[in-house]
Formats: sequence, C-alpha cells, structure tokens
Amino acid sequence: MGTITTGLEGVIAGESEICYIDGYQGILSYRGYNIHTLADNATFEEVIFLLWNGWLPKQAELDELKRQLVAERQLPAPVIEFLGSVAKSNPMDVLRTAVSMLSLYDGEAADMSPEANHRKAVRLMATTATIVTTFDRLRNGKSLVAGDPALGFAANFLYTLTERRPDDVMERAFDVALTLHADHELNASTFAARVTAATLSDIYSCVTSGIGALKGPLHGGANQDVIKWLLDLGTEEEAVARVQNTLARKVKIPGFGHRVYRTEDPRATHLRVLSEELGKRTGHENLYRLSKRMEETIKSVKGLLPNVDFYSASAYYSLGIPIDIYTPIFAVSRMSGWTAHVLEQYRNNRLIRPRAEYKGNPDGQTWIPIKDR
Repeated sequence: MGTITTGLEGVIAGESEICYIDGYQGILSYRGYNIHTLADNATFEEVIFLLWNGWLPKQAELDELKRQLVAERQLPAPVIEFLGSVAKSNPMDVLRTAVSMLSLYDGEAADMSPEANHRKAVRLMATTATIVTTFDRLRNGKSLVAGDPALGFAANFLYTLTERRPDDVMERAFDVALTLHADHELNASTFAARVTAATLSDIYSCVTSGIGALKGPLHGGANQDVIKWLLDLGTEEEAVARVQNTLARKVKIPGFGHRVYRTEDPRATHLRVLSEELGKRTGHENLYRLSKRMEETIKSVKGLLPNVDFYSASAYYSLGIPIDIYTPIFAVSRMSGWTAHVLEQYRNNRLIRPRAEYKGNPDGQTWIPIKDR
C-alpha cells in the first residue's frame, strides 16, 4: 500500500493537457493560456473550442462551433414536459435528471466513436443551458423564449432566461463569468466524470456523475450562500461586526479559502471587477461595497482570500439571475470542462481504481451460526 492521503489532497491521480494550476502563485491556465489572458480577450465559445481541441479556433472553426451550438439548443419534447412537471423541485436535482434523460433521445448515445462523442459534447453544451432557462421559465408560469440564432452563448442564455436582451456590458460580464468557471483541473465533479468515463460508460452518464458531485455544498453551492449573507446585511458596519462575530465563533464564512490556492484565486480577481461594474449599472452597488468590507475584514482577521464563489454571487444577482440557479449555471459553464476531460479520458483510457486503507476487523473472523448469535 502507498502513502495514505485523506481526501487525496496533493495526490497526482492522472495526466491531463487541459488545465494547469499553481496554487502558490495563483496561476490558472487552460491549454497553456493564462486565465487572465482568456478573461480579457476570449469569448466563451473560443474557450469551449480550446478546451476540446487544444488550440484557439480560426474564424471558420469558431463560426462552425457557434452554428452547431445554435442548431443543438432545442430540447426533446419529453424533456420539456418533465421540466414543466417538477416546478417545486431542487434545480440541481432537475438538471441532473434532465441531462440524464437526454441520452434517451439521442440516437448516438451508445456510439463511442470519437466523432460521435464530440457531437454529443456539442449537444450537451447547448442543451444544458436550455434546460436551466426552460425550467426557470416554466416553474414561474412564463412562456418559453425561443433562442435567437444571432446571439452568442452568454447573451442567448440571459435572453431566454429573462426575456430581455442584455446590453454589451452585461453580455460580456456573463461571458467572462462562464469562462472563469469553465474548468479547474481534477476538482470533485471533474474527477467524478473521469472516473465514470474510465469505465467506458457513455458521456451522458459521465457528466451526470459530475452534476451529482457539483450539487454538494462543499463544491458548487457556495455562491448561493454568499448572496444570502449579503442580502441579510444592512450597513457596512453591520457587515464588519457580523463577520467578526462569526469568525469568533469559529464558523466558516462561504466564499473564502480554497483547497488549492494559497494566494488569491485568479478568478476572483476578475469577478471582483465584474461585481462592481454590474452593481453600478443595475443599482446593486451596495452588494459590491458589502462584499469589499467582508473581504477586508476576513483578510485582516483570518488571512483568508475570496474564491471564485464570493464575487460571482453579487455579479449574478445584478444580472437578474435567480439565486437557486447559481449552481446550475456553474454546471452550464463547467460542462465545457467536463466534456473536455471525458473526451481526453476516452482517448487514453485506463480504469481508475485506487485502493483504500482497511480499518475494520482483521481477516479470520469465526463464523457463528445464526441461532447462536
């Protein structure tokens, strides 16, 4: 048996060319492109292409991916019917089930050829977004909004969710947020997806595993807890006092600290700016100011820095996104990374089968007949 590491922290569990993280220097890159470079320059569709293929698309390649994503937006009728029947359910439960349902209506679901799996990745990318917006519309008794083929991925999501076309700043802000959440190496949900892929199960099963892991509050739900914190605060002075009291009771505050980063999460750097910009445009600048005071107080008391969840909370709120679909939106973005990792696992597969250190009774127990127990 090898060295025992609780939670596999620091353990190298496989090889990948998709994502690089240096938690001590605060570096995150996709396929060698620094996250700051991508956030400043790339569109989310370019990031999807990069994660899947390993290079930035030429214009014709990007146009073709956009065409494919638009063509695959529509959901099968039984999936829409399901979404309309579960209005009061947890959105992550709904998303997990609906994504799994998609395989029932995909004629290529069992085709494991690289070409078919790539086409299924496109379908998953497009339809996951539609599942989230369709569910939210139906549960609120609103009519569905047909996607606009002229709109990009980020703008179309906001349009079909709110029935309002976002302005350029709002579209760009959400596009950047999707880029920042697209991949993060072997996090819990991606590892779950790759473990499933390693059994040569289909891609729908793989990403359903990922969604199940993302649902857990230690992975995908922190920004929902953050916004609830912010909305419950009054003044900046109250924010400082509540943070101090919470920390004094040794209670964890959501949105701070990270399993990997020992310096600022580079994604938080951009989301802080987006939170301020969107807050000013939508009248929610107070949420940004409260966030800043919370950040300053926690840093001074505990030395903790915000992670990707902290400022995404107020940014999403300013975009008019319902709080309980923050985590499903995480899944919409991370679908690009999950599918990239699944496709990579298929290309160079070995069954993922670690060992466990046994802590039970030793071998050789004496059998006792049931009448004598």
